[in-house]
Amino acid sequence: MPDIIKLLPDSVANQIAAGEVIQRPASVVKELMENAVDAKAGSIDVIIKDSGRTLVQVIDNGSGMSETDARLSFERHATSKITSAHDLFAITTKGFRGEALASIAAVSMVELRTRKHEDDSGTLIIINGSKVETQEPCSCPSGSNFSVKNLFYNIPARRRFLKSDNTEMRHIITEFQKISIAHPGIRFTLHHNDNEIYTLGSANLRQRIIGVFGKQINNDLITLETATTLIGIKGFIGKPENARRTYGEQFFFVNNRFMKHPYFHKAVIEAYQNILPPEAIPSYFIFMETDPASIDINIHPTKTEIKFEDERSIWQILMASVREALGRFNIVPSLDFNDEGLIDIPVRSAFKSIPDPPSIEIDPRYDPFAGDDKVSNQNRLIERFERENNSGWEKLYTALEHEVPEPAVNGTDRKFFQIKNKYIVCPVKSGLMLIDQKRAHERILYEKFLENLNNNRSLSQSELFPVSVELNPADILVLKEIEVDIRLLGFAFSFSGKNMISITGRPSEIGSSDPAMMIEILLEEFKKTQSDPSTGIREKVASAMAGASAIPYGKALMKSEMEDLFDTLFLCKAPNYSPKGKAVINILTLEEIDKRLR
Repeated sequence: MPDIIKLLPDSVANQIAAGEVIQRPASVVKELMENAVDAKAGSIDVIIKDSGRTLVQVIDNGSGMSETDARLSFERHATSKITSAHDLFAITTKGFRGEALASIAAVSMVELRTRKHEDDSGTLIIINGSKVETQEPCSCPSGSNFSVKNLFYNIPARRRFLKSDNTEMRHIITEFQKISIAHPGIRFTLHHNDNEIYTLGSANLRQRIIGVFGKQINNDLITLETATTLIGIKGFIGKPENARRTYGEQFFFVNNRFMKHPYFHKAVIEAYQNILPPEAIPSYFIFMETDPASIDINIHPTKTEIKFEDERSIWQILMASVREALGRFNIVPSLDFNDEGLIDIPVRSAFKSIPDPPSIEIDPRYDPFAGDDKVSNQNRLIERFERENNSGWEKLYTALEHEVPEPAVNGTDRKFFQIKNKYIVCPVKSGLMLIDQKRAHERILYEKFLENLNNNRSLSQSELFPVSVELNPADILVLKEIEVDIRLLGFAFSFSGKNMISITGRPSEIGSSDPAMMIEILLEEFKKTQSDPSTGIREKVASAMAGASAIPYGKALMKSEMEDLFDTLFLCKAPNYSPKGKAVINILTLEEIDKRLR
């Protein structure tokens, strides 16, 4: 039987690697910007055409490359960042796998012009689909100039799976923000189709955050700084009263590398417990400094998922640090840290034995109140209190009997009541019906909004005074993507400046008096449903609008409001499920109740 295992050609292997590393144009932006940072660049310019489909160009004034290095940089596993396996445990650079440029060159047309500062001439390399077509001397500035053209031109299926231009550009902006925030000392620019998106000069961290997210964030920032023997934490967190309903201002960095870490995100949210508005997400820009040997950044090709050696201890330090920062602004009780020096955090090791706890001798016959007349008086008071409160306990249940609804709906005399201002309970013939008030209202509004969109019908209520809102550039792109449909729903607004909109009208169906908040919630709701391939753009907009406009949890409803919600829900085409497919109604049957009370 002939052998069946064969070595893959380099071009095929590079395309497979590209599938892991280069998922969309934003991946190219990330890899090239990180290489520029590693090259000690003081200035990095990013130029985008057609949301990266036509061109991704990154120009830096870093160290540049020699002719040999320029050619080797496109080979797989060729890197200047590490030389041995030991180096994997002390990584301080962005890239180190040696896969990025080889992967990019496998799925695009790449042109590189690069020159070292000390060289008189530079090198031009042109590669199409991993094939080197040109390598020759050229005249160019010191540093590197990468032009990546026609991404995925040789993999049509991958190119077809790219999202809309606005969506892809939003991902590019997000990657640009991550790297520019991590390195405020570097000058960055971002242009798309000859339009300036960002021009960020060299600055400190606060100035860089303001440059990225706008001047309004300046008064929202609370300084965060904690030093321990295990980890150093610094940066900024946002004031809870200014927390927004949209994601996009939440950043973790470890040793100046952006990371995703849901576990640490929970620590931040825990620190804000009970002081955040409903469904709000606080801003944070948190930088962690730790020994590179105590983290593993080599667990994912994109290097954004990072494993820490002692995550539990860091979780506690992070939560305490955020609470301490909030406490300094009299928002929560302060947790004092020693500013004089490092806090020694003892770390439990599996190899260290835990000593036995000290024993304590107790004399059970000892009575500290023996002979004290006050004790007998206290005992008599306690007995009197218990006697008076135990007597007449039956009256409690007599009073409750009048509040219990009828076991079934009887004509128009229907019984409704709320539980925790979240669920509506109504007796029905088979038992008790429980209705999720927010999901029920979402279903009602969804069908109404969808009908308005399909019929090109809208009712708008004009604002007495226009409301100005500054949005993240990525959210501006989302707004432009759904602009036609949300105008049909009744929103009236204009783009009044860089990343600014002026709202002059809102849908008449919306009871909220804050159109700016409605726009924020609408954008976040749409982003949550955007990746769902089973629904069209109008269904997604209607679902997002319903989620932004529905009755929130925690709102007390009058009996007439509950009745109206009940009646309108059962006029819907699909009353049992919310637009997102979650249950709206549940019946607690009499049989289930009987079983619970046996």
